[in-house]
Order: sequence, then C-alpha cells, then structure tokens
Amino acid sequence: MQKLFVFLFLIFFPVYLFSQQKATKIKIVSFAKISGDTKNKISYLRFPIFQQDNATLTCDSAVFYSERNYFEAFKNVHINQLTTDIYSDQLEYDGNKKQAHLTGNVRMVDPTSVLTTNVLDYNTLSKIGTYTSGGKIVNEQVTLTSKNGYYFSTSSDAYFRYNVVVVTPQVTIKSDTLRYNTQTKWTYFYGPTNIKGKDDNLYTENGAYNTTTEDAYFGKKNLYTQGTRSLKGDSLYYFGKIGYGKAVKNIVFSDTKDKMKMFGDLGYYYKIDQRTLVTRNAYLGIGTEDSVLVKGKKRPDSLWMGADTLETQMVLQKTLKLIPKISIKADNEVGEDDEEDGATKEKKASPDQPTPTRSTDKVIGEKVKNDKKAKNKSKSEPSQNDEKNLSLSRSTDSLNIDSLSKIPPKIKGDSTINLLKAKADSIVKNLPKLKQDSLTKKLTAKAGEIKNINPLKVDSLLKPASKVVTKDGLTKNLASLKGALKNDTAKFNPADTVQARIIKAYHGVKIFKTNIQAKTDSLFYTSADSTLRCFLNPIIWSEGSQQIADTIYVQFKNKKLNNLQAIKNAFLVNTPKDSLRFNQIKGRLMTGFFRNGKLKTMYVDGNAESIYYTQDDSTKVYKEMNQTLSSRIKFIFQDNENDIEDIVYIKGVEGALNPENKVAKDNVLKGFSWKPKERPKAKKDAVGSSGKTKSKSKTPPAKTNLASKGTVPAQKNINKVPAKKLTLPNGKVNFNLNKNVPLANPLDTVNFGIKPILPKVDTLKKATKKL
Repeated sequence: MQKLFVFLFLIFFPVYLFSQQKATKIKIVSFAKISGDTKNKISYLRFPIFQQDNATLTCDSAVFYSERNYFEAFKNVHINQLTTDIYSDQLEYDGNKKQAHLTGNVRMVDPTSVLTTNVLDYNTLSKIGTYTSGGKIVNEQVTLTSKNGYYFSTSSDAYFRYNVVVVTPQVTIKSDTLRYNTQTKWTYFYGPTNIKGKDDNLYTENGAYNTTTEDAYFGKKNLYTQGTRSLKGDSLYYFGKIGYGKAVKNIVFSDTKDKMKMFGDLGYYYKIDQRTLVTRNAYLGIGTEDSVLVKGKKRPDSLWMGADTLETQMVLQKTLKLIPKISIKADNEVGEDDEEDGATKEKKASPDQPTPTRSTDKVIGEKVKNDKKAKNKSKSEPSQNDEKNLSLSRSTDSLNIDSLSKIPPKIKGDSTINLLKAKADSIVKNLPKLKQDSLTKKLTAKAGEIKNINPLKVDSLLKPASKVVTKDGLTKNLASLKGALKNDTAKFNPADTVQARIIKAYHGVKIFKTNIQAKTDSLFYTSADSTLRCFLNPIIWSEGSQQIADTIYVQFKNKKLNNLQAIKNAFLVNTPKDSLRFNQIKGRLMTGFFRNGKLKTMYVDGNAESIYYTQDDSTKVYKEMNQTLSSRIKFIFQDNENDIEDIVYIKGVEGALNPENKVAKDNVLKGFSWKPKERPKAKKDAVGSSGKTKSKSKTPPAKTNLASKGTVPAQKNINKVPAKKLTLPNGKVNFNLNKNVPLANPLDTVNFGIKPILPKVDTLKKATKKL
C-alpha cells in the first residue's frame, strides 16, 4: 500500500504543482477561413494554427471558445512542443489547465520513443501523457504495452499498470506495475513480474532490468528457472554481458533431473561454464532410492553434505575420467559390472552376426600348407607360375585381412602371429624374380592388347596385369581415400554432446546419510558415474565400522549405495554392538559391497592384516583373538548385528590364534584410528556447522602438545600445495581437483599410519571407562 501511494504521488504531484501557475491565453496565429457567433464568442476556423507558450497546435478545422480559453480540433491534429510531437484525429484543449484530450489514432513521438493509443491526455505544462484504455511504446528494439500508462516526456520515464508486457530481442517481461526509462533503458518492477528468456524464466516482485546491457537485480520473492534447474535467493544480481551472477541470503539451487538441492547464504554464477559456487553455510542434498523407516513408514533417505565451499557445474561427459561400476565376479574376483557392457556382449553374441570358430584356424593352417607346397613347386617351375603366384598372393593377402579381423580376442595370441608370419614369408618367397626391362615390355604389350579388347571378354590371366596402378590412378585412389577419411571424421557423434553434473566440495566436508556418514577435506562427485571421491584424510562410517584411507570412493548404483573403494593405507575398524573390542582390517586396497544399504562384504588386497575377536555362540563371551596376514582376504558381515560373520583367506595366509585373556589390551595394528566423536550423527551435524567460524579455544588440545614436544612438525610450517592427481591401481581413473588445498594436518597423520600409536594399558582403561 505504501509503494502504491508513492507511485501515485510521483504521478500526480507534478500535475498539481504546475496547475498552480497562472494560465495564459490561447493565440490564433493563422487560419484559412473563419466564421463565428459573436454573441456566444465562438469562432469556426479552417486550417488554423494555435499557440500557447511553447506549444503549437494545428488541425484541419476547429471550434474556438475565446471566453473559456478552450477549443476543439478535428482531423489531422498535431501538437508540437519542442522535441515532442503528438498526432490524433480529434482534440479537446483547455488553455487554462493546459490539458489536451486526444482521441483516435493517437501517436506521441519524441527523440527516443513512439507512443500509440486511442485516447491520450497530455499536459503541455508538465509534459506528462496519460492513457487508460491500452497503449504501446516502441523504443528502438523494445516494445512495451499496458492497459494504463503515464509518460513523462521531460525525464523520459514511463509508468505502466495492469497487463504490462515488455518485448526485447532477449526477453519478454510481463508485470503488474512497471517503470521504464527510454534513455537509460532501465526497467523497474513494483509488483509480480515474469522475465521470460529463450530457455529460462525469472519471477520477482521487486527489481530492475536493463534492456541494453542485460544487467539486473531483484529483491523480493525471486525464483529463476531454466529447464530442470532453479535458483532462489533474497537478492539476485546478474550482469548479462559478462555472464556473471550473484545471490545473497537464503539461496536454494536445485536440479530436479539430478535430484539435487544446494543451500547457502552467498552464491556466484558463471554462465560461460555453467558453474555455480556457494559459500557461507553451504550445504546440499542429493536424492537417492534408498529408504528409511520413520514411525513405521518408509521415507526417502537423502544424502546431505556440508562444506565451507560447494561448487556445481555442467560439463561434457567425455571430458570426465569416470570410475566404472564394479561387482563381484567368479572366484572372488572384483571387476567391471556386467550390466554396463551388456549391450556390447549381446551384440557380439548375436545370431545374426556369425562368430568365428576354430574352423578359422583350420583354414589358416591349410593355406600355410598350400603355400609350402607352392614354394617347393615354384623352385622347379618358376617361369610357368608367375601369374598364378601373383593371383595367389593377392588372394592370400585378402585372406590375411579377413581372417585376422574375424579372429576372436582369445585366439589372437603368439601362435596366430607366428602362423601369419610364416605365411607372409612363403608369399614373399613365391613371388617371381623378373627383370625390370622384361617386366616393362610385358606390361606395355598387355596394355596395348587391353585397349583393343572388349573389357567384358578380358581373359582372367590378364586381370593381375590390368590392375597395375598408374600414377594418375594412384592419385585418384589417394584422393578418394582422403575424402572417405574426411567423411568418417566429420560424422557427428551424439555422445560428444552429453553433459553431466559435477559437484566439488572444499574444506571441512561432512556427509550424513542414514546408512553412511563421512568426513573429509575435499570431495568430488559426478552424476555420470554416481561416485563420491573423498580426498585428504577421509573417514567413512557405516553402522559400527569406520573406514580410513588416503582416498576413498563411494559409489551408488541405480541411486542406491553400492560399493566403496579405499585406496592406499586403508584401515577399517569394526566394533560389534555392546562391545569394547576393535576388529581391525588393514591393507593397500579395500573394496566393500553394500546390500540393502548395509556393508555386507569387504575384499582386502595387498599386505592384508587383520585382528578379529571370536565369540562363543551361546554365551557371546569373547574367547580368542585371531591375528592374520595374507595377500588377499574376504570379510563377510552379518546383516543385523553389525559383526564379522566369516573370513575367507583367498591367497596365502599366516596367523596366530590366541586366547582372549592372554592378549594385551593395547594390541592394535599400525595406523589404528578410532574417531567416533567426529562422526555426524544427524543431518544437523553435517549441515549445521557449514561455513560457521569455530571459536578458538585458549587452551590448546591434547594433540597440539605432541607438536610442542617435537613428535610432529608444528602446524605453522604447513604450506599450501596443489592437490595431486590420484590414480586407481588399474590406472583407469585419474582425477585432479584443480584447486589449491592445504596439506593434511600432520597431527591427524599420526593416526593415519605414518606414525603408529600403541596406547599404554592405563590410557586404554581410561578410554574404556569414558565409553
């Protein structure tokens, strides 16, 4: 209501102010013909010219009331005032108020715009034009229509109300209340407004937009949508020419296609690479197909992530180095998922395309034998078999190419290569040795004969000679070959345009999902392979297990938690329910698979070590500790009790089984770490502290004392270095965050296998009491 009052005040106050000034008399400058009523002081004029102050008025005919200082004009009405011209079919002009009421094909023209309407009220003193029955303003490339309009010729401002539509080459604006300046090209919104672009739309109830520079700012109930993506924020700023945007307070960026929402209080958008960066209380949620029971009802179990800075972007999928989906193969081997290559395998095994069999080997073998016979025969009769050997060599070459392309991968071994080498040697040896002169004469003679012979009746013996490639023929063949190669390379591949969303999280990353939680320094995720890549001191918690490593990948399949890979210095600690024992697993590479959202199997490769406590089945009392060393171990976890159900030693095992009462309480593997206090236990633990500055404690923590004693270097000496490329053992995955991140905290590396911590008996007892 207050804004409406201000709006009306700005419109009518200048009219009121100017109306207080003393009116001047209308002058008749000239006319073509005049007649009148002297009694009533009425004059009838043909082609008159009236003037009042700096305004000149002309028409075809007029009725002038001199006593009232008023006249009516008809046909070809024209008002000229400095740089403003107004045209209409009819006019009623009050000289006392300096108010013109124009009707019929009204057109108001000034240096910057043209206003057209059927009814216009124009004040020559304030230079304000008003229409209430619909009008249109055209300004260079901008067209504006509305029901009500108020045009200020002096300031080039125009106010519009009801059904306002602004059309520019870039956007179409629909609003309830709007102001437009024809000189600055700024459009101001004072009510519900939609700005529709070629493929996007923005809704706001207060803001401004420049139709030339495409700069804009919006300040109330803002919502930007583009396809499946949307952005909300208390304040939005956008600079169209440079493609840069900024959002402030209560930011919500969502993508329904990827089931992703990002929140924060400060965000930036870069159009050139479709990148959005959010900081200050930044966190996001990713929808999954997992569900969780809440009060007996299944609810979607989303993944929530908080960090100091979050960044998302749409990139070409071919530029990403994706992590393939993995699954358990035969003989406890882990490999790429069959479902990904299913289409390829079906194509290979299709009945329409015959697959090569061992008959191919048989054919190759027979050809080699024939070559050997031909070789022996050629020694005795070389001159008689010249042309036969040439044709044989051509047919044999074609056989080489065809048979090699049909050999399955399993057959293409050393034996096949040796077989082909032997055949090639025999072909070369069988070629006749002709002198250059004699060969030239023969070819010339043959060429002369071919000219006089019908091509359809050419003897088969002449075919090899007729196929001799001349210089011109070779040039043509090369040209056609280049053309074919160009056509092949120019073919459009739709897969090259496929885009995928990536998400980067920097510093203090925390993740919460009902069945998995995580903490890491930096993280990368892409929807193309649905994999969370955790870098720099990552920790993953699942049920009663804690997993650490240099790098950890957590992969989803069909939007459900599927597997994780812990790469280098992998260490898993498992604590069964109501237990103070720590089952420990260590190795270079760990691959775990989930079933129904719970860790079911774990494969440990490379110097696999484990400590496992066994229980009595009936009394559940711990009786033995099993400590083993193997190159590969498989662990199977129980479904409900979160305990190790079985251990399978796949490759070579060494170990010892000791009674539990004779085992030292501080028996842990090198690199042991247990950090339950850092585990996010709810969504608010992952997203609540994002972006907030932690209060600095005056008393240094216990770990800091280690630095003062010289056990590890002080934190002040830590420098920032670029994140290194991380590669899987198979060499397929190579990813770089491409951002400067700090080195891992050396105080934490003590617990990550660089320096072992073997707590004393007393300290372990104190920790046990606290638990």
